[in-house]
Amino acid sequence: MTAHAPPPLTAAESSRLTRRITLASVGVAAVLVTLKAAVWLASGSVALLASAADSGLDLLASLVTFFAVRYAAAPPDSEHRFGHGKAEAFASLIQGGLVFASAALIGREAIHNLLQPHELQQEGWAVAVMALSTIMTGLLIAAQTQVLKRTASVAVAGDRAHYATDLASNAVALLGIGASVLFGWGNLDAIAALIITVLLLWGAIGVFRQAANQLMDRELPDDDRARIVHLVTTDPLLTDVHQLRTRASGPYVHMQMHVDLDASLSLEAAHAAIVAAEKRILAEFPRADIIIHPDPRGAAEPHGGAFAETALGKRGLNEGWR
Repeated sequence: MTAHAPPPLTAAESSRLTRRITLASVGVAAVLVTLKAAVWLASGSVALLASAADSGLDLLASLVTFFAVRYAAAPPDSEHRFGHGKAEAFASLIQGGLVFASAALIGREAIHNLLQPHELQQEGWAVAVMALSTIMTGLLIAAQTQVLKRTASVAVAGDRAHYATDLASNAVALLGIGASVLFGWGNLDAIAALIITVLLLWGAIGVFRQAANQLMDRELPDDDRARIVHLVTTDPLLTDVHQLRTRASGPYVHMQMHVDLDASLSLEAAHAAIVAAEKRILAEFPRADIIIHPDPRGAAEPHGGAFAETALGKRGLNEGWR
């Protein structure tokens, strides 16, 4: 039997999912930073310190995300007519900054311990807490992945990027501590911390890129844009979708376009065709804010100011404009 994709989520359903996963993220981060800090004090492992510092900043980042997704889901008001969705992108920027700060601190501590190595204490506890951290982080990432399949939350995506990096850094730290214990290679603990630093920097770059895409109003993927055009032109009354512009804003999607209609249609008939097209789009993009401008087929004049086709050049769908 062929599996069917779950139906699109409404704004309220998407909000509930993101609220739950961000609460879980805060809980996991709080548990991990407490355990790692306690065992680091007992063991002196710089790799564990690196991971504890990372988890501490993750806790702060998760708290930022926790509040950002709630603010982003707030309905439009008189001062924010397009909603508050970009709060998620700002949260991602904060996350990226915290990751960079974490990487700098960890890298400095790792280099210091490479130059002045020391023996680990309570190695068994250090290995145990890193193993537990790896398991808990993996479970959280799996849950976040399921949420992201149903939502388009850039804040949750940024949080998952954090924890995906954590999963790798936990594994590296675990290997470093384990090698130090089994073979007495003390430098491996600090080398593991340096590898964690590189992973953190790479993860931060990805978080910044995602946030920048939303803040700079990057177009939706070409597949989504093509789907929008198809949904509109399913009705033969509506042809030649052009000047299609889209952007994501947290859990919401904003789109506007021009379509050609028969100039002989009455205003009432043209309005009914436009409303029906909007409903078809909303069935697949339930969190969309849609503006469709009708043009009389064959009789439209250039218009639209700085964003008119004459100013931008009429290019294909895959080039971003149609």
